[in-house]
Parts: sequence; structure tokens; C-alpha cells
Amino acid sequence: MKINILFFSAILVFFTATLKAEDIPCPILPEHIRYNPEITTPQEFFGFYPGDWHIRHDMLVAYLRLISEQSDRVRFEEYGKTYQLRSLVLLTITSPENHKNLDSLRVQHIKLADPDASENLDISAMPVVTWLAYSIHGREPSGTNASALVAYYLASADDDKIEDLLEHSIILMDPSLNPDGHDRFATWVNNNQSHIRHSDANHREHWQAWPGSRTNHYWFDLNRDWKLVQHPESRYRVRQFQKWKPNVLGDYHEMGPNNTHYFSPGVPSSIYPLIPDRAEELINKLAQFHAAALDDVEQLYWTEERFGSFNPGMGSTYPQFQGSIGILFEQASSRGHFREGRYGEILFRDAIRNQFLTSLSLLEGSVEHRISLHEHKRDFYLDTRQKASGDEIRAFVLGDPKDPAKVYHLLDILHHHEIKAYRLASDIETDEGRFSSESSWIIPADQPKYLLMKGLFETRTEFRDSLFYDASTWTLPLAFDIHHAELNARQFSETLLGEMMTEPVFPKGNLYGGQSEYAYLFEWHGYYAPRALYRLQQEGVVTMVAKKTFVTTTTEGEKHFDYGTIVVSTGMQEKVDHQQLYEIMQTISDKDAIDVYSVPTGLTQEGIDLGSSSHVIPLEKPTILVVTGRGMNAYEAGEVWHLLDRRYEMPVTMMDWNRLNNADLSRYSTIVLVDGNYNNLSNAHVNALVEWVRDGGVLVAQKRGARWAVNQGLHPATFKDNVSVISSDRDRNTYLNQTLLEGAQRIGGSIFQAAIDRTHPLGYGFQNERLALYRNSEMVFELPEPEHVFAVPIQYTEEPLLSGYVSEKQLDRLKGTPVVYNSRVGSGRVIAMTDNPNFRAYWYGTNKLFANALFFGPVINTSSLQRAQ
Repeated sequence: MKINILFFSAILVFFTATLKAEDIPCPILPEHIRYNPEITTPQEFFGFYPGDWHIRHDMLVAYLRLISEQSDRVRFEEYGKTYQLRSLVLLTITSPENHKNLDSLRVQHIKLADPDASENLDISAMPVVTWLAYSIHGREPSGTNASALVAYYLASADDDKIEDLLEHSIILMDPSLNPDGHDRFATWVNNNQSHIRHSDANHREHWQAWPGSRTNHYWFDLNRDWKLVQHPESRYRVRQFQKWKPNVLGDYHEMGPNNTHYFSPGVPSSIYPLIPDRAEELINKLAQFHAAALDDVEQLYWTEERFGSFNPGMGSTYPQFQGSIGILFEQASSRGHFREGRYGEILFRDAIRNQFLTSLSLLEGSVEHRISLHEHKRDFYLDTRQKASGDEIRAFVLGDPKDPAKVYHLLDILHHHEIKAYRLASDIETDEGRFSSESSWIIPADQPKYLLMKGLFETRTEFRDSLFYDASTWTLPLAFDIHHAELNARQFSETLLGEMMTEPVFPKGNLYGGQSEYAYLFEWHGYYAPRALYRLQQEGVVTMVAKKTFVTTTTEGEKHFDYGTIVVSTGMQEKVDHQQLYEIMQTISDKDAIDVYSVPTGLTQEGIDLGSSSHVIPLEKPTILVVTGRGMNAYEAGEVWHLLDRRYEMPVTMMDWNRLNNADLSRYSTIVLVDGNYNNLSNAHVNALVEWVRDGGVLVAQKRGARWAVNQGLHPATFKDNVSVISSDRDRNTYLNQTLLEGAQRIGGSIFQAAIDRTHPLGYGFQNERLALYRNSEMVFELPEPEHVFAVPIQYTEEPLLSGYVSEKQLDRLKGTPVVYNSRVGSGRVIAMTDNPNFRAYWYGTNKLFANALFFGPVINTSSLQRAQ
């Protein structure tokens, strides 16, 4: 392929390193180009050159808004808000003539994704749509800081080549994908910058306090959320992506300082099998432009190592499931303004320069290969139709009449990605059971988003590679623990397609029987049952849980109530009267999608009566503390915070571990230890926790938190030794293969099946005796002696792998082992888990396991627990 090197020679001739050039608006910008004096320069607006200080988000937004007012090439749009109410903005940059016809150009462009219309388009006349997405990780700021320069250059440069570029492209610039994280980092490094720049890696500027700034407000990695859309930043952004369906998305990141520079293509064996080969061919063509740009400034770089195109939750892979091209850029980070690294000292200004250069190279390459990119998108959707018609799986059907809220949340994900779902038109019987038209949905394969839908729904256990940068699977129906089935050509008919979902609507429950003079009942199946229970407890309502099943008469006839049914007696209430209690129950049915039943008597037709002192147990309102601070896994702590704060609407105390010995822990019923390194806890901290448990507290410990509990004598568990990484093939045990052999024995993220005891308080609300769990660690409990079987309410099956990569050694090691293992210490309880039930806020299926530990941990019979001390 002939590269337009002359372009780079013309606009990237010389980049000053002295900050003394006076003939250009900023040292990073190309020389020998005229700039429009009516456009305010970054230095004029900010009072410093980008790279001298870190630009705050509010300053950047104000500058970009100003540019849009000064230039007829730029349109400014605020498309959403973050948790902390910072603006999410998008610049649309193109020629003034294109701006006049922008709506019609967009409508024409998205027809490339419509197989019924795409073949009639004149693609030679269509501009290419390129999305520049900067700094989704807050502590990777060179992209966001470069966006000010890119915007200025595109708005101000007066040159034939830039006018040609703008005529043939529509540029969508998202200057800061994570404004909350970006501002945390900018504040830290600006506050700790010295007047005399200091590159010492030990300098405070380069070591931000926990939890750092990579993440959003709730400490989530937004570069795993493109497919999951659980956070406002992602939800708003994906809507914009679907509105435009760009040809190319550039995803600008930073990596550790002991690196050079990376750009796609990635590891050839780490490409999701559904991504067509032509995508990689185009990525390779675009790579030539990035290489030329970086060669001009003598910047070292690499490709085809470490990173891949596997997980559609990532910004550079999500587009490739939809006929677009995703390009990942990784720049060595200065972690501030100036830092030493393996390849020399890194100036923040140089990092910005490289992001600026590769932004221009991506735009130039996209224009150069404009026709090929249009052909790729058009052919992608034409081929998708053929692949869908030849797929053995013609549709997925799913539903859960007892938990419509969980179904709503899954449909919400599909809706954001424009995946079509339909009401099931008639009842059907499958190998996985019966699906009712009243509560089920069907997702057909024959639709434009077939490949993305398939990628989200399929299970996969065979892979070309054994090394994964992140998760190897993410099957949505398993993550949601929703009853589902695949329909083949014999089972599927278009007559099964009822009304198409236009937008999911949060369901409402029912309050059957009106105001009660005796008791209200609701089962624990609904996703928001914990929110409903806490809503009652917060108002001082006395609540109880039924530990056995029963059948009683309701206005709907005789009804079976499952383990974990919540019982609210009207006669026991002292803080609310009958009318107030009735109003709370109405709120629960409306807001929490829970069916509530009013019953006139405590006498049942079958099973326990409502006054059973042995099996209807009063509950206490949980007060929860999560241990945070240096060494703790901020992702997992954030997942707990988000679940309780945003979904269950429960207050939660996030306390750094160094305060444990000074705080009054008796205020808390439950303390959560997420995964983390607890070695920094002093004897005083340890003693405070141990005494709290002995006095009756419930300790919920995940992963290394559970290991710490064992090491402190709070739990009697033992652990299985990890497998050897040494290969039985001696020829493979070479120095260069060590990383490959070690990586092959890691469980980076796979789905496993466990058996769950539904009669146990930790099993309340689950409808099946099998549960899909996400696992991304190698920590495995040994199975206790048979006399302690009741201490293990959940354990992996003998054939546990459902989807994802795991080595045969690790799979054998996992079979039949405990997932949850309970112990007692004094009058307290320790609930130890090998896995994270709240993974990335989308593993809805096991959130209830965590909620059960909080609400029902105190009522677990002590006789079922294995004594630790």
C-alpha cells in the first residue's frame, strides 16, 4: 500500500522541544501552516500550553464550546451527565458545507447498516465518519489534553489538505470519556506538581492515593462497560454511537511508564472469532499511517503484542461487532508531568504530542481508505444476514414470571445496542422447559445486530489462545440467571414474534387483596426484594422471614410461598399504623416490581403457619461497613457501593482499614471484606475485627478477604494448592514460554456452574438448584469433612464449566469444591466466598447471594456452621 508520506512531511515537519517558538500557537502543533487568528488558541484560553498543567474538565468543556462558537467547522453538543454531573460532550467537526446537510448525511450513512438499502448507496460521495474517543481511564490524561489541540487544529488550520480532509470526513470527538476520573487525577497531579520538575518515580505526584483515578465515581472501569451499559457515561455514549454508527473509532489510552507506544493491530490469536477478517486487514492498512506519523518524530512503538480484539466491552472492540473498525492507542504515561521510565524520561507534553499525531494519522488514513471502510460496513451487514440465515440457532427465548425486573434490565442492555426483541406470541415448550407468552421474550437471529447479539448470548469453551487480557466470556442469560433456551430451525417460526420492544418499561408489581388487617407476604424471588425489605425496615416496620414453604389462601386463590418469603404482621407494628403500612406496601409493588399479598389469617392450608416460632424468624435492619483503603480491590469495593447505594437504596459506610481500631464497630451488623491485600492491617486492626465477630457480627469475606479470615483463625477452611505451570511437554518449558505457560493456568474470567441449597438462607429467592457464577481467580477451598456439609450451601458441580477458558488442570482442581463456606466464631458468623457475586454490576444473577448474606446472615442456624475458634 502506498502511504501518503508527503502529507505527514507537510504538516508534521518539525516539533519544537524548547517551548520558544513564537510563530505557531502551541509547540505541539505543526509549523508552516496558517491558523485562523479568529479562533482562540489553547494557550490564550487556559493561560498555559497543554502539557504544562493538566486541563480540568470544566476548562476543557468551556474551551470547546468557545471554539464551536468561533468556527463554522465545529458543532458542540452536550449529550449527558456523569454521576457527579459533569458534562459529557461531543464535537462534530466537518466542512461548513457538510454541516449544512449534516442530518441527511447521517441518515444516508447509517443506511450502510441496513441490508435493504445499502446496495443502492453511492459510497464514493459519502464522507467517512471517524470517532475520536479520549481517555476513558481518568489517570490516562494525555488523550483528553490532546483533544484541545486536535479541536483547535481542525477548527483553525488553513490549508488545502485540511479542507480536503474535512470535506471527506465527519469527525466525532468525545474529548473525555470519564470526566469524573479525569478531574480526580488532574487535581492530584496539579496539586503535587513542583515548580522545579522532578522525574523521580517515587515523587508523590506519581502515586495518587487510593482508589486512584482510573475509574468513574463508583470505581468502575468504564472500558469494560461498552457492552454492559450499566453506568450513565456508557449509556449516553452508546446511544451516540448507535446514532452515528461510525466507520472508525480511535480509542486513546495510556499504559505504564516503562513502555513505548502501542497501536492496533493486536495479538492475531486474540481476536473474537465472530469478527470478520476484513476488519483486521483494514486495521493493518491504517497502522501504516500511525507508523509514518511516529517515525517522523523518532518515537518507538509496537503492534501485535499484549493487546487484542476480544471483549466487546472495550472501546476498541465494541465497534468491530458492528461493521466498524476499532483502533487502540496506548501511550507510555508520565503519571503526572514528568517521569522517568525504562526508555528514558517521559514528558507529559510528549505524550500529548503522540496522541495528537495519531489522531491526525487516524483521520488521514480513514479518508484515504474511505471507500474500503464504507464497503466493509455495507458488506458486514449483508454478510450478517447470510450468516444469520445459516445459523443453527434461529432465536433465543427467555423469561422469568417471578422476576420481571431482572428481565427488564437484560432487555435494557439489548435496547441500547439496537438488538431487536419481541414479545413471545404464543407459549412454547423447549428442552429447557416451558415459556409463557405472558412473561417471555424472543430475540431472533435474523436482524442487523445478529453478530453482536450472538456474541452476547453464546457460550464458548474452545479458543485459539490461552492468554486473555480480560474476561473470556460474558454470556448475558447466564449472568442474569434467567430461564432461557436456544431455538433451532425446527423450533423457530416467525409466528412466534409478537410485538417488538420499542423501549423497555420498568415493570410494576401487584398488591393483591388490598389493605390487610392481619399480614402481608411477598416472596424473595424479585431482583428488588432486598430494596423492598429495606424500605420497610427503614420505616421501623417489624419484618420476618419464613424459613420453610407454605400454602395459604389469597384473593388469587391458594398460593405456594417459597423459602425466604417475607412476612409482615400488622399486629406487631408499633411505629406505623395500618394505613401507613398499606401505603408502604403499595410503594413496594409499584417501585420494586414485587407482588405483595394481603392475607386475613395466619392459618395456612399446608406447611408452617405464619406464627411459627421455629420457622418464621424476626429480622434486624442491616447496618453495613465495607473495608476500603490502600491494598483493597477498588473495583470490588465499588461494586458493593454501587449495588447498595444505587440499586437497593441502602446506606453503606465505606471505611478505610486504618480506622478500624478507632471506630465503634458495634454500630455495624455486617462488615464486608472484598478482595484485597490485608497484610497492612496491624494487630490492633485485626483484634478489632476479631472481637467484633466474636460479639455477634457477620463478616462477609470475598476471595483474598476470605483467605485473610482463614489466616486470622476466623474460619477453619483450607485451600487447595495451585497447579503447576510446568508443561508435560519438556520442549515447551523454555525461558521464552514461561509467560505463556503461567498465563494458561490463570482463570482470567469464565463462567462455572454451582449447585445451591435453596433451603439455606443464602439460597433464598433462587428458583433453580443450579447457578452460574463468574470466576476470575485461582483461589479454591478444600471440601470440608462430611460432618460439616451444612456449612457449604453452594459448591461447584462435577462438570462446572459453562463458558470461557480454563485449563484442564484448573478445571479438575475446581470440581466439587465450595463456593460459599460458613463458619462461626463466638456468637458471630463468617461467610466466606471464593468468587465475586457483584461482578461489574451486570452479574444480576448472583447479586441476591450477596444480599442474602447481608439480610439473612444473622439467622443462619449456628448448628450448621463449622466452628473456627
